[in-house]
Amino acid sequence: MPSKPTVRSARRSGPAPGSAELRERILSATRELLREQRFDGLSVADILNAAGVSRASFYFYFPGKQAVLGELVREAVAGGQQAARPWIDQEQDPVTALRSGVADGARLWSENAGVLMAIVESWGSDPELRELWVEQMNLFTDAAVARIESDAKARRRLGSKDVRAVAASLTWMGERLYYLAAAGVPPFDDEEVLVDTLTNAWTSILYGDGVTGPQSV
Repeated sequence: MPSKPTVRSARRSGPAPGSAELRERILSATRELLREQRFDGLSVADILNAAGVSRASFYFYFPGKQAVLGELVREAVAGGQQAARPWIDQEQDPVTALRSGVADGARLWSENAGVLMAIVESWGSDPELRELWVEQMNLFTDAAVARIESDAKARRRLGSKDVRAVAASLTWMGERLYYLAAAGVPPFDDEEVLVDTLTNAWTSILYGDGVTGPQSV
């Protein structure tokens, strides 16, 4: 029996009912719909109407609305990984790099609020979306672990603490605060408060007070 399609992949068999432009229309329409309504209330029919595509075209490219959301989430996460590069690549002093990354992350969440709020609100009740989101969050955790382990001051600061547990805690805290900001929940709806809070959390835990200059092993 053929395996069931998942959010990891879309169908690719059979003749294409249209060009790849149709796929982009589906993604764009879903992104716009999620600005105004929750994912759990969104139907495939809503997407078809907004995108102006046939049901056959939709199911050629995507096995369901979860797969569409998955693709939009991956695009947004790719932007988040780029935002984290200054700290990950040790291009600046740690505090400056972290603040820059947090601020860019806040802007990315604002620009992709509908998509990212949809995955946060849905992954707890959908096994495939859970697997997708945990996998995406682990990308940030893995990068943070590698960065911390290459940083002598951060390693000394953490001592015998589990580096991955610390990195994961900071990563998931960021997810929650970005979500609250996107949902308009005070005080995190104030971008300056959000950036200050997250930057302070990262720098206090990893470096303590007064960290300046590049950190080297």
